[in-house]
Amino acid sequence: MKSQKDNTQAKERPFDFVLFITILILLAIGIVMVLSASSPKALSEDGDSYSYVRKQAIFAIIGIALMLVISKIDYKIYAKFANIAYIGSIVMLASTKFLGSSSKGATRWLNLGFVKFQPSEIVKIALIVFYAVWLTKNRDKLKDFKKGFVVPLLFIAPIALILLFVQNHLSVTIIIVAVISIMMLMAGTKLKYFLISGIILAVVGGTALFTYIQIKEPEEEGSFRLARITTFLDPWSDAKGDGWQIIQSLYAIGSGGLFGAGLGESKQKFLYIPEPHNDFIFSVLAEELGFIGCIVVIILFAVLIWRGLLVSIRAKDMFGSLLAVGITSLVGLQAIMNIAVVTSSMPNTGIPLPFFSYGGTALVILLSSMGILLNISRTAEKV
Repeated sequence: MKSQKDNTQAKERPFDFVLFITILILLAIGIVMVLSASSPKALSEDGDSYSYVRKQAIFAIIGIALMLVISKIDYKIYAKFANIAYIGSIVMLASTKFLGSSSKGATRWLNLGFVKFQPSEIVKIALIVFYAVWLTKNRDKLKDFKKGFVVPLLFIAPIALILLFVQNHLSVTIIIVAVISIMMLMAGTKLKYFLISGIILAVVGGTALFTYIQIKEPEEEGSFRLARITTFLDPWSDAKGDGWQIIQSLYAIGSGGLFGAGLGESKQKFLYIPEPHNDFIFSVLAEELGFIGCIVVIILFAVLIWRGLLVSIRAKDMFGSLLAVGITSLVGLQAIMNIAVVTSSMPNTGIPLPFFSYGGTALVILLSSMGILLNISRTAEKV
């Protein structure tokens, strides 16, 4: 009888069905919105309204297949590759300096001929795995300021510096630091360390920014971050320049009203909003599906975050718990920041909207990470 009971417990449990369905619904809406938002640009560039969505759909199919396969792979296996993932992250980011391709003044892509991707997308997941392992192994040191706060943050330093000075990628740096901070807090690092450090950074950063504004002319090369801040404060001060994108986004959101103009009926996507299928796809969604459509999408993201946190809380070990909270917070923070940008609630950071923004390799990596989360849910207590 005991043997039969053990065999029953050893059987593979199903993953979190609510989480899985939420992922698929977000992905389906995202594909539809890529079709709608990209069609004018695709027609003007390629003479084919479906060129963008066709590629996105192919990557979505690949991503779903990988998600299902990865959902069956024991997540504990990733702990064996944590150090390799960390070192590989630094190498990949640094290699963009020599092997990268540039776009709009930033060198963030590795072009290997058969594939072009942003290494930072892989780095996010690699760092989550690395920190989940490190924090688990050093859980007894996390209450100490030096060993549990300073030391783990030092691991981010080389990656953050490469992102800032080689790739000009402040937004990803912010996301990575925020996700790792959440993981550290969940692991047991004292909140007061973050609060004190945050106050100090705010004072120092504010002083540096004020000094920078006083001594740097707006037209000088490299002042785009200053332009983003001034544009955020008053986009209409440069309505035909730096403020153009956010103004067009606000026009789109405002004209959507309660129920929207209807799917495919956006006016602003006709080359008014630059790259409407990328970072500002949510504004097209707001124009076409209205306030109701926006609320539905936000609720879906909230459900995903809720289920991800439940998986984290009920995971059977600390490594799985930290891995789940890292992946969940990564998706959640990116969604929150993207929506905040398109609604002019924060300066433009260049963060894409998960499941929606166009980008094949980013979508595949995102869905693969969802596979890891689903696998953790298999071994967690029933959620």
